[in-house]
Amino acid sequence: MTDILATGTARTDRDRVPGRRRERTGPGGDPVASGTPEPRRPAGSPGVVLDCGWGRLVFGQTFHDQVQVADVLRSEAVGARDICIYLRDPHVLVSRLPDELFIDPSLTYRLPLGGQRPAATEGGEVPGLTVRPLRDADDADAVNRIYARNGMVTAPVDVLVDNARTDRFLHLVAEDATGEVVGTITGVDHVAVFADPENGASLWCLTVDFNTAPPGTGQALLTALADRLDARGRAYVDLSVLAENSGAIRLYERLGFHRTATLCVKRKNPINERLFLPAAPEGYDQLNPYAKIIADEAMRRGVRVEVTDPRWGELRLSNGGRTVHTRESLSELTSAVAMSRCDDKRVTRRILAEAGLRVPRGRTATGDADDLAFLTEVGPVVVKPARGEQGNGITVGVRTPQALTAAIELARRFCPDVLIEELRTGEDLRVVVIDHEVVAAAVRRPAQITGDGVHDITELIERQSRRRAAATGGESTIPVDELTREVVADAGHRMDDVLPEGTVLAVRRTANLHTGGTIHDVTAELHPVIAEACVAASRALDIPVTGLDLLVPAPDRPEHVFIEANERPGLANHEPQPTAERFVDLLFPGTRAPRRLWSPAGTGGAG
Repeated sequence: MTDILATGTARTDRDRVPGRRRERTGPGGDPVASGTPEPRRPAGSPGVVLDCGWGRLVFGQTFHDQVQVADVLRSEAVGARDICIYLRDPHVLVSRLPDELFIDPSLTYRLPLGGQRPAATEGGEVPGLTVRPLRDADDADAVNRIYARNGMVTAPVDVLVDNARTDRFLHLVAEDATGEVVGTITGVDHVAVFADPENGASLWCLTVDFNTAPPGTGQALLTALADRLDARGRAYVDLSVLAENSGAIRLYERLGFHRTATLCVKRKNPINERLFLPAAPEGYDQLNPYAKIIADEAMRRGVRVEVTDPRWGELRLSNGGRTVHTRESLSELTSAVAMSRCDDKRVTRRILAEAGLRVPRGRTATGDADDLAFLTEVGPVVVKPARGEQGNGITVGVRTPQALTAAIELARRFCPDVLIEELRTGEDLRVVVIDHEVVAAAVRRPAQITGDGVHDITELIERQSRRRAAATGGESTIPVDELTREVVADAGHRMDDVLPEGTVLAVRRTANLHTGGTIHDVTAELHPVIAEACVAASRALDIPVTGLDLLVPAPDRPEHVFIEANERPGLANHEPQPTAERFVDLLFPGTRAPRRLWSPAGTGGAG
């Protein structure tokens, strides 16, 4: 998911004169929690403007006239996304200011509450999942990380925390069995905000972390919010969803939501460009996530984007007389020599070792007794093609002469030259270095499933694979092949076993993202020694953009060994870190990235 899964709206009573409700209730009529600020109102106007952190909700029916609404939208903060809802005749306002405002291309759905509430939205428990209110800055930081991973606008932590402490907001998070926040939803109680005589509410920012959230997390969040609004006696909850988001629409309709005629008005700003531009560049929709994140960042800055080969992920970027060709994160700034140094893992090892950096012991396979002697000397080994990607042909944990022969034969199907390395244990760490500065670090973990006491292992793998594919545009799936069956068998299970609820089982040996591996941001934890070593590695390879793979006991400890270097790292895998921003900075240093309302903790670069 790259857009807000659901944003709330409320239906306007077309027969009521805008602004009357606010006059009748007055500022003192809001049931606001003690010590919390009132919703902001434009000077000289009774209109209600509610700060949500990522932007403001402008309740259009509380304004006397549309001029006041336009003035509020024009005051939108840089990097924020304001939304005007409940406005009478929004098309009239947009027709008067077509260069500044637009009608949001979304559909609005309503869920009746109380006695009219559909049974499908009741229950909805997910084994091992807890839905609770957002409590503190740590929760807010986790929510922002999920927002960023899903291409949504983030919010200042203090605003999210302060809002969650008022009656106006019901900000909930979903927490898995490990205590990690894996989903979020926000409700706005219209009665608490402006004494809404229609007794309504709205739903905003429903989204989950597709890396870690178990199936059903989104529905569990929605059900929990509906339960709480029901307890307050609200009559309905509304949301709006992009018309192109067919998956979310099917879910809402299945749960009993029905369409309403409400429209939202937004301001034309860089964040909203994809929603109001007449058309994206030809071929844009065919780009994979790794090319699309770069195209999006370039367009936000006014850099012209041409898709020269969508299936290859190739772009032509132009700004101020400068043109740069890219293929995902590989650009003309990476020389052919630097690329070749990363292409052959044996060359990468040699260059890094000569630079005084740590690499595992290894040798090129010769298919004779020397290979067996190396196995005897170092113990378990990893066998891999000297050239290749996506984990193809790699065998981990080879211990016997027979297994070594088979692993070498497998690797040679992908490359005639084969590398044998001693097996080093630890976390699989990927560090992205751009312009010789560390921008992001993440631990990559093999695909795993969590038992629910109902589905067997095959079914759990297939369900998790579908979720990984949805989260990555089809780039990540878990193959149910002989290797997967072998890993499951080594763990003492059969594919038709039903895992007990909460039991976690790894189903692949390597953490490659293309075979269902997940990635977990650890930029803030990265030890300075590792960061400095990664910068030294990028300089030794003389490469401006690289993804360095290391094995470490933990990212916050100094011990490490380098495994390989990637000349085309997937920048989309490292949200919320600003990888695409730093990449476009490198290509077009005269442009400026849009201001972020929230930034994740990081290393601040090294070197």
